[in-house]
Formats: sequence, C-alpha cells, structure tokens
Amino acid sequence: MRHYVVCLPDGQGYSTFGRLSFQKLHDQHWGIEQYHRMLKQVCNVERFQVRGKVPILNHVFAALCSFVQLQEMRFTNAIVNAYQWKTELFSDVVAAFVTGFIPGKEHLKPQFRAVVNA
Repeated sequence: MRHYVVCLPDGQGYSTFGRLSFQKLHDQHWGIEQYHRMLKQVCNVERFQVRGKVPILNHVFAALCSFVQLQEMRFTNAIVNAYQWKTELFSDVVAAFVTGFIPGKEHLKPQFRAVVNA
C-alpha cells in the first residue's frame, strides 16, 4: 500500500481537494517522471565527454531536440515506444558485425583442456 502526501499552498484548498484532483496531480507528476527517464535513458542527456560550457549546453540542447523528435514520432504513430525503438536501432548493425567477424576466428573461442595433476 502506498501513501501520498499533498501540501497545498493555501490551507483552504483541502476541503475541495478530492480524489479527482489527486489523480490529476498524480498524472502530472508521473508525466514529469517519464520525461526525465526518457531524457536520461533514451536521449543520453547525462552521457557526454566534453568539459566546456558551450559544448555541454549544445549536448543538452541536442538531447532535448531528440526528445521532442521522439515524442513527435510517437504522436504520429511512426514509433510505438521510444525504448523499443532504441533497442532495435542497432540490432541489424550488430548482427551484421557478428556474422562478418566470426568466420575464421575459431581460435578465439575458449578451449578447455583436462587438468593434469603432476
């Protein structure tokens, strides 16, 4: 069971704050959580290898632009889910690399030998 606490700026609002008001507030909060999660996990806003102020701002701006583009793609039904899209984005590239790399590399496979006690 979860318990939530709501603090309203004016104490008078508690008498009219009911279940529907709480649901609306909770949905807004959940939307913000989803935004932050997607910005971090899909748009990689926290992963950058620059140190200067302008390059960092450029990276954050690019991450925000990618979030907006993904949302537009979702609303126009170009993609169903941004997380699924990200997962499938490189699967063909990885599969092509693996199938092209493996032939002739059998010597890289682990080879187990029986233990000999001397």
